Amino acid sequence: MSARSKQHYALALIQKLFDNLPTDMTVGLLYDIGCQLHRSCLKYRLLDDAVLRRITFAISVFHAYGHQWACQIIYHPRKCEGFGLSDGEGCERLWSALKHLIAPLRVSGVSVSVSKMIAYEL
Repeated sequence: MSARSKQHYALALIQKLFDNLPTDMTVGLLYDIGCQLHRSCLKYRLLDDAVLRRITFAISVFHAYGHQWACQIIYHPRKCEGFGLSDGEGCERLWSALKHLIAPLRVSGVSVSVSKMIAYEL
């Protein structure tokens, strides 16, 4: 599987974002694997140079400490200009706040319920 196909959703979102932004606007992108995405974009030319020049890649604060030291120095948001005190964990907080909705909204059919009962009996 190629780097492009593994990162397709992130690349598609970035491209769609830049299709709708003014050409002089820049974006700070906080992503758990922002370092890998940035390197893939450079190595495989996954985004146009005009788009790539307008992006500052960074890693969300929580995930940065799991990366190598060299990666932290380059991609930690506290080391990148323009991120301020943003930690990149806004979506994590949103999902945490919405987790009580998961069970009532989960869809399960008869086959799912039956298979769970059979598994429970075993």
